[in-house]
Amino acid sequence: MSKEMFGMSESDIREQYINSLTARLSGLEMVVAGILSDCQEELAAADKNEWRDQNSFETKRRERIRKQLNVAKYILFEMMDLEKIDER
Repeated sequence: MSKEMFGMSESDIREQYINSLTARLSGLEMVVAGILSDCQEELAAADKNEWRDQNSFETKRRERIRKQLNVAKYILFEMMDLEKIDER
């Protein structure tokens, strides 16, 4: 998986999300919920920024949302892998 897919390296995802204080205190579920909330905010903010160059703004906004959703999916898959290990 590449940096283009997530906007950051897999090691950065682990450091910033999976091994974060939020993950340790509240669980990875809350980390994923936070990422999804960020995506919702990004979508809502687009409505307030109609005055910007819409093509440029829209392209960048969609790319940020796409990458954040991929990070959330990556974390969910990591959680699923951990569950499989725990079942053994």
